Amino acid sequence: MKSKRDIAVTKFLEGYNCAQSILYSYCDDLGFDKNSALKMACGFGGGMGCKGEVCGAVTGGIIVIGAMYGRGEHEDRAVAELTYEKTRELIDQFVERHGTFICRTLLKGCELTTEEGRKYIRENDLLNKICVPCVQSVLEILENIMSHNPSVEC
Repeated sequence: MKSKRDIAVTKFLEGYNCAQSILYSYCDDLGFDKNSALKMACGFGGGMGCKGEVCGAVTGGIIVIGAMYGRGEHEDRAVAELTYEKTRELIDQFVERHGTFICRTLLKGCELTTEEGRKYIRENDLLNKICVPCVQSVLEILENIMSHNPSVEC
């Protein structure tokens, strides 16, 4: 059986974005349809629509946290507070590891919406050197912060 890390990295290397890869790796735990999950997370890649903002791996992790812990209808506000706490933990630990959670900064200022930027990524193998480690980090961090609340089941 493949680990979430292996599933996510494989999906990422197949050409799906970092947010899609993270959410996809949790589909079985969440009871999500994999195709719907890929579609739902699609716009978050490349720092939200390739704008270089919040790293898609981080936003994918936030979607997973929301799906597991988020406040639904008729639930107490305390549920949302737990979600916010876990989201802050994810972001803080990611920044500790990578120095930032901003995609364009992680990618050395690369402009993802231009052909020059995409060429720079390819020529410098940034998908493997930067993006894959970011995907792996988010999965490790999620595993760690989700173990803090064993009463919440997947």
